[in-house]
Amino acid sequence: MHATAHQAGTTRYAGTPVQKVAAVFGVVFLFFGIAGFIPGLTTDVDTILFFGHESGALLLGLFQVSILHNIVHLLFGVAGLWLATSFAGSRAYLIWGGVIYAVLLLYGLFVAGAEHAGNFVPINVADNWLHAGLAVAMILLGVLLGRRERTEATA
Repeated sequence: MHATAHQAGTTRYAGTPVQKVAAVFGVVFLFFGIAGFIPGLTTDVDTILFFGHESGALLLGLFQVSILHNIVHLLFGVAGLWLATSFAGSRAYLIWGGVIYAVLLLYGLFVAGAEHAGNFVPINVADNWLHAGLAVAMILLGVLLGRRERTEATA
């Protein structure tokens, strides 16, 4: 019986498709986490709040952000790059990251924008569409690319 590359511990960094995708998501989240603080990439940076739906800063002129929102993107980016070191970590990052974005979508649909005590994250309609797309993409990629690797003998 042949062991797969990740079971044998021989998989290199981002060596499988699921690891590559996790690393790409990590880089993209890092980029946008940083971009959320850069005037020009983010409009009305002078109105950014640490948290709260009143933050007026818009990443790319579309997506409402706050300092906490940007920090979360940075952490998601670091997590993606770190978890791309393993097959299982990459799969979990994509699937559970997608679940988190699905929850954020629900939050955006039912809490954000309302006079609600739990409304502390700046989320607008563009954010809702983005969160829906991220939820679907991350979960599908995690599931489809996270299937067991073929053995080296059959690859």
